[in-house]
Amino acid sequence: MKGCIFCKIAVRKTPKKFIYEDDEIMAFPDINPIAPVHILIVPKKHVPDFMDLEEDKIFSKLRKVAQKIVKKHGLEGKGFRITINAGGAQIVDHLHLHLIGPLGKAAKM
Repeated sequence: MKGCIFCKIAVRKTPKKFIYEDDEIMAFPDINPIAPVHILIVPKKHVPDFMDLEEDKIFSKLRKVAQKIVKKHGLEGKGFRITINAGGAQIVDHLHLHLIGPLGKAAKM
């Protein structure tokens, strides 16, 4: 979609260091992190909002990538949060997950 920063990142018009990338999904650090780990997990296909998501395949792939990144960053058992801002709550109108951690009492252990 024209003007979408995530679409520009997906086609390499805007440089970004990826934590994960395949043909359908990309993941990279949030530019304004709120925790030591704050990673955006984004489908390369432009989906403007969670409510526009029609393909189970995309959501399933987002889940699988999030699980890989949780393990890679050692967040299992340390508390983490996965959020989707939607319905006008998002800054970028392109479906994406926020993976944030460590969080909660387990993070202090």
